[in-house]
Amino acid sequence: MDWLRVAQTLRDRREGHVIVTLATVRGHSPRDGGAKMVVSRGESWGTIGGGNLEATAIDRARAMLESDAAVPELMTLNLSDKAPAEYGVQCCGGEVTMLLEPMRAGQSIVIFGMGHVGYELARILSRHDVSLALVDSREDAVAAERLAVLDDGPASITAHHAAVPESVLRTLPENTHVLIMTHDHAEDLALCDLALRTPGIASIGLIGSSAKWARFRTKLAEAGHSADEIGRIQTPIGIDSIRAKEPAAIAVSVAAGLLSDV
Repeated sequence: MDWLRVAQTLRDRREGHVIVTLATVRGHSPRDGGAKMVVSRGESWGTIGGGNLEATAIDRARAMLESDAAVPELMTLNLSDKAPAEYGVQCCGGEVTMLLEPMRAGQSIVIFGMGHVGYELARILSRHDVSLALVDSREDAVAAERLAVLDDGPASITAHHAAVPESVLRTLPENTHVLIMTHDHAEDLALCDLALRTPGIASIGLIGSSAKWARFRTKLAEAGHSADEIGRIQTPIGIDSIRAKEPAAIAVSVAAGLLSDV
């Protein structure tokens, strides 16, 4: 089992996982120091020796994932028939210390609308370890030469020229944060409508004025959405302390609000 390949695959899927390593071995143990396994919420790959040792490590790894732990932990187990054991006795006679390293899932974000604000927002988010999708119905807005400035950051970026931007919603990973800021209010409304109908979306943010939102609320209610469903859409977006209206300032505000929430 190539644990690096598995870890990279999980990283690409934005799925949190824990790398478990036998850091030190004293006496006899089922595996030598350096043995590794990878644990996700539902699967595990590789082995550090099986039995109580491995089951205990998997349980702790999944507890770390559940709590979104960010700090590595050391865990020491005595492989003795006199040691406490929840998953059966291992009497190898040694003692092992395991290092559990949580690899948190990066965020998945989509920006619908690569106008002035969307472009500035993409520049900021490209500097973070996120999966970033950029969508626009205008081909020149997502042209490779325009987006080349984003290439040197750690973000994983995909650009979509879509005549019907809302069609991209069905292709997004679960728990994606959706930001709607196109050049066309009709596109924005269609995106709000379908985003509310798409399962697994983490959040929906809409840029615009209070007058625009009042109209959208009415239209979304007419389309059959309940008040609670419509309330999932956050507008305005960004943090209250930044009130400037320049595109770069709005982008800073939106990015700060998004990153502080996730």
